[in-house]
Amino acid sequence: MRADRQQHILELVQQNNRISVVEICTRFGVSEMTARRDLQELDREGLLRRVHGGAIYNLGRSYEPPLKIRTKKRFNQKKAIGQRAAELILDGDSIALDIGTTTLEIARSLHDKRNLTVVTAGLPIANEIVASYSLESDIRLIMTGGVVRSSELSMVGAFASRMYTELHVDKAFVGIAGISLESGLTEYSLEDASVKWSLLKSVSQVIVVADGSKFGKTAFASVGPLDAVHTIITDSSAPPDILGALTTSGIEVLIA
Repeated sequence: MRADRQQHILELVQQNNRISVVEICTRFGVSEMTARRDLQELDREGLLRRVHGGAIYNLGRSYEPPLKIRTKKRFNQKKAIGQRAAELILDGDSIALDIGTTTLEIARSLHDKRNLTVVTAGLPIANEIVASYSLESDIRLIMTGGVVRSSELSMVGAFASRMYTELHVDKAFVGIAGISLESGLTEYSLEDASVKWSLLKSVSQVIVVADGSKFGKTAFASVGPLDAVHTIITDSSAPPDILGALTTSGIEVLIA
């Protein structure tokens, strides 16, 4: 229950940029001591910043929400996006599944596919494939190699980038931290951004999977321009004006 309450507190701070101790007490029926303890724990994890009487969401563009938080956030939207993305995959395709919580949902939606080749730099995706599919008949799994980022369970560095440049898959499904008409595709981590750019340059079809919260947002590191993208799959919460501009520019937009 405490974890659920803290998750809701974090969502309120992200939506409103701040929250007070009094508001937490009123919304969740807890004491001031409990409210302050929740904020202290969230502050310690780097998810918000404590101020007098409450907390604020004052985090920079390079701040990357922890994987365990992102996994729970907007789960239903990510699952729907993952299922819609899997519909674009044909038997016999070679695909790259980028790191991320949305691309993980694609990996979980491949049960009716056969004879796929999947390349990934994501350890959770590789684990899902090994646990759920036959490596004999369903999926041939290729991992990029590289240095493991422990916080994200992703592989980065020269090995990961070089693997993507040496392979030419049919379709790449790319997760992203921010999609902006001005800044293009951006990511929290410079290391992850570099690997993603190598992937974008080497594939026939780039498909970005992103829930509506990613639109109009600019993160720390540039990944690539919007004209590198062929298709974007998102949910109904994405801003219509941005989707309209993307469609006008020639990018296919699919709503899960």
